[in-house]
Amino acid sequence: MFAGTTMLFAAAAEAAEGAAKHEGGGLPQLNPEHFTGQLFWLVLTFVALLFVMSRIALPRVGDVLEERRDRIKRDLESAARLKDETDAALANYEKALADARSNASGIAKETREKLAAETEAERHRVDAQIAVKLQDAEARISTTKSKAVSAIGEVATETARAVVSKLIGHDVSPEDVKKVLQPAPAE
Repeated sequence: MFAGTTMLFAAAAEAAEGAAKHEGGGLPQLNPEHFTGQLFWLVLTFVALLFVMSRIALPRVGDVLEERRDRIKRDLESAARLKDETDAALANYEKALADARSNASGIAKETREKLAAETEAERHRVDAQIAVKLQDAEARISTTKSKAVSAIGEVATETARAVVSKLIGHDVSPEDVKKVLQPAPAE
């Protein structure tokens, strides 16, 4: 490569010499008398840039790349940790949801049983109230029946007296009519 560059410079120098002879001037960069100084400054600038790049710029670039690599690694580790936490939270949520469903089912069963017991107790209480009211009603019916039967006897006595009075034209005492209307003892 260095040989190719040297050949290029030599060809440029020849062209410059030919041009300088014909025109009298030419480009000073292509003047072979200045090649030594130009090569010296080229090498010196290259070495200085190489030193600056190797000691200052490249380590900084390396540090930046290393920092990016570490940041990416930390971010991946953080993402993995957050994923694990999310999976654990999701598992806890599903477990809590299953527990809540089970608990709700238990509460519903307990409530049904409690309501059934309360309903049964209320039914027994109402049955007892109805039984008491039935006994009261039967007692009133019995009293009313006995009053009605005694009233029937009096009405029958009065009716029989009126019928006998009309038939025979004679007034009969209520005691005589009652004696006649009483049933005969069973023989």
